[in-house]
Amino acid sequence: MLRRFFFAVVLVIAGFAFGLVLTGRFRSASDSVAAPADQAARTAPAAGQAAAPVATLPDFSAVASRASGGIVNISSVSMVRRSNSPFANDPFFRQFFGGDDEWFGSRLSPQQSLGSGVTISPDCYLGTNNHVVSGNLRDITTVLADKREVHGQIVGRDPATDIAVIRINARNLPVVPWGDSSRLKVGQWVLAIGSPFQLNQTVTLGIVSAIGRAGLGVSEYEDFIQTDAAINPGNSGGGLVDTRGELIGINTAILSEGGGSNGVGFAVPSNLARRIADELIRYGEVRRGSIGMVRFVTLTPELAEQLGIKGTRGALVYSMYRTSPAYEAGIRPGDVVVRFNGQAVEDDAQLRRLLSDTKADTTARVDVVREGRRQTIEVPVVQQETTGRD
Repeated sequence: MLRRFFFAVVLVIAGFAFGLVLTGRFRSASDSVAAPADQAARTAPAAGQAAAPVATLPDFSAVASRASGGIVNISSVSMVRRSNSPFANDPFFRQFFGGDDEWFGSRLSPQQSLGSGVTISPDCYLGTNNHVVSGNLRDITTVLADKREVHGQIVGRDPATDIAVIRINARNLPVVPWGDSSRLKVGQWVLAIGSPFQLNQTVTLGIVSAIGRAGLGVSEYEDFIQTDAAINPGNSGGGLVDTRGELIGINTAILSEGGGSNGVGFAVPSNLARRIADELIRYGEVRRGSIGMVRFVTLTPELAEQLGIKGTRGALVYSMYRTSPAYEAGIRPGDVVVRFNGQAVEDDAQLRRLLSDTKADTTARVDVVREGRRQTIEVPVVQQETTGRD
């Protein structure tokens, strides 16, 4: 009897102990599940406390609104001569019968050109591209940001840089202030504003992809800003502006096989465009320096090896007239120009720009390498013959 009682007491004690252990485990598990909620409650912002800021893209709406008022649409009508031949566009026919139209004759017909322009002066001068207003023009019409249509007149054109200036009869136009393109850096935000496909006041956003682009065959003097901001037909002559709303380029060309934007667009830098525009307004032409009829080419590794020159920096004098100031001063074909007025010459495109910026009736110091020896030659600079006003 005693054994049974003792055994019953042991069973009760064991059951009670097992209950305590099981309850402790449940409590521990409950606490572990509730811990994240308690921690979240402790870390959550209190009522009225601002939440952490969320990263967003920059807002350029104010810049776009301010700069767009100075961008206009330009349409021009020129007279071009067209063939009356029904086979004028047939390559086979033109190969055998030529393109002189003596069989069918020709006629003058109007051709429309579309582009954009930028108000660069309170006097209502507009900067644009030469190719937007080139040809035998009959009429130029500008559509302003407020939808007014105003006729324009050509002040001057410079095919060498593809810059032109026209003037319109209007008042109180917003002016896009000039910026300093020499301060541009690759990766900087820029906005391209113009009228692609006649869609006025179109704004596209991108970055500066490269600077100092040359050798594109777009114009004689090339020093382009490259951007991936979408530029399409009709954007030519429009503005490339920075985040301060300043004009840092004139949109000029695109690199595209299909005619649309591939994210490779080019603009004339504002410092160059401003200088050309100022001279067109003042003189009706661009006054450039020249050392005569001299043809320069870029120094390639093959040419450098043939000439016994280390490196490929410089511009090779390929050919020249004996009557040119450069020849009379002592420069000869085969010379490699490595410095011009103290500035290192990288290639022929840069040398042409340096020559262009040099004032006439001055003397330039030209460092050349000839047969492995370096020498300095002083060359008189004359005014280059240019086209300007029609």
